[in-house]
Amino acid sequence: MAPGRESFDNIYLDLSKDSGKCRFSENGLGWKPSGGGNTFTLERGEIANAQWSRAAKGYEVKIIKRSSEIVQIDGFLEEDLSRISKIFKNWYSVNLETKEHALRGWNWGKTEFTKAELVFNVQNRPGFEIPYSEITNTNLAGRNEVAIEFAASDEADTGTNGHLGGARGKGKKSGAGADQLVEMRFYVPGVTTRKETEGEEAGSDAEGGEEKNAATLFYETLIDKAEIGETAGDAIATFLEVLHLTPRGRFDIDMYESSFRLRGKTYDYKIQYDHIKKFMVLPKPDDLHCMLCIGLDPPLRQGQTRYPFLVMQCKKDEEVTIDLNLTEEQLEASYKDKLQSHYEQPLHQVITYCFKGLANKKIVSPAKDFVTHRQQTGIKCFIKASEGFLYCLEKAFMFVPKPATYISYDQTASVTFSRVGGAVSTLSTFDITVHMKGGSAATQFSNINREDLKALEDFFKHKGLRVKNEIDEDANLIAAALRDNAMSDSEDEVVGARADRGSADEDEESVDEDFRADSESDVAEEYDSAHESSGSGSGESDVDNADEEMADADDE
Repeated sequence: MAPGRESFDNIYLDLSKDSGKCRFSENGLGWKPSGGGNTFTLERGEIANAQWSRAAKGYEVKIIKRSSEIVQIDGFLEEDLSRISKIFKNWYSVNLETKEHALRGWNWGKTEFTKAELVFNVQNRPGFEIPYSEITNTNLAGRNEVAIEFAASDEADTGTNGHLGGARGKGKKSGAGADQLVEMRFYVPGVTTRKETEGEEAGSDAEGGEEKNAATLFYETLIDKAEIGETAGDAIATFLEVLHLTPRGRFDIDMYESSFRLRGKTYDYKIQYDHIKKFMVLPKPDDLHCMLCIGLDPPLRQGQTRYPFLVMQCKKDEEVTIDLNLTEEQLEASYKDKLQSHYEQPLHQVITYCFKGLANKKIVSPAKDFVTHRQQTGIKCFIKASEGFLYCLEKAFMFVPKPATYISYDQTASVTFSRVGGAVSTLSTFDITVHMKGGSAATQFSNINREDLKALEDFFKHKGLRVKNEIDEDANLIAAALRDNAMSDSEDEVVGARADRGSADEDEESVDEDFRADSESDVAEEYDSAHESSGSGSGESDVDNADEEMADADDE
């Protein structure tokens, strides 16, 4: 073995799927995957601390960098401890600390906020650690409950890159697993002080000894340590108490250089602009409001609920005056022809301009080829029992606000116009059923105004969609049946039509008589003695009259 160099095989970097070779030298360390790929390197000057402990693939060396990032090298044998201890002591001047994990399996203990990670200790031994780089969001889920969300990775996040290596693409370690932990909740009872919560990391300010709700203090400390919430001074633009229909509530919107934040009374969300896939401006048919719809991938999560779309609503006449927190140099260098330094316009327009400039997303509006009979772009309808508005975009259907549903024309096999039940001749509404390609479940939009039928049918045909109009087919069948009956009926039958109706009424009365015959009440006797009298004041005669009026209406 060459002097000044040590090598170890079958080593995993940051929970990577594949093993590789790890080499230590006097200048630092490197790791290269066995199957080929980018090499991860770490210079000796970046190493602040190192720990040795039992781990998933054997024994692990956890390196804490001076920048507070964590590098995990897993797969060593127990007998490698002495060699690695000498490497870190002699070459990097760092003492390799041995850590014993808690193995009791308890789910209660004491949390510790270190420089680089949140540690859950059981009887003064670490049960597990959560690197701050893995935390994407945190919320107060209850008075004494704090929820922590982790970034869900995909295949693109695994493998090495020139900066982080292993499975730590974009700072995530979870990319190696088929199943991923996406949320964890801590129950934090009682009250405590900031000094007790942060331990040695706490500052010596005056608030250090003030008692506060322990869960709130835990939440605030985690936001600060994980750098989840940027300070208000860093926000490029802030919009206060914007009404959101999905998820429901009023949220403050803070817009930063690479992300935006929704701050509500209960939940806070931090969303990267990279997660925005669509941005739609949808005028509401009442001419008073405008809805802004943001499509997200991955969806926003609130407990077990996922929100693939954010839907906010603004009044069209609500004006706002705002100066962006950007210097002229920043505007010229990064946002030239994208943003202005000053806006004095309706709120929904300013929000749209800011998202377009900062997120660099195309703004989608309803198709110009379609308007309703009221000269609007939105159609009032229902999905099951949920009322909303259906918009025909250039490339898709969009239903808002809840459940927000996006259906691309490319994925649409056919569109059926229909109406289940009711007399077609007096029909005032109809349904649209969108059938998907590949056998996916169909989506039905119901209770659409009949006056919009022609415009929708023409628009779908213009877009090249297959259209089946069952309403017209039913009407034609009924008309044909009526013509056949009219041709086959004789004059006597036509004259006797009223008599047939009368016999039906007599049948109804005979049912009433049978019903009354079973009763020995005074009403039955009065009815029997006067049932042929047109002036009888009994309730039954009124019912019969109503039946006759209804029958006449049916005949007409």
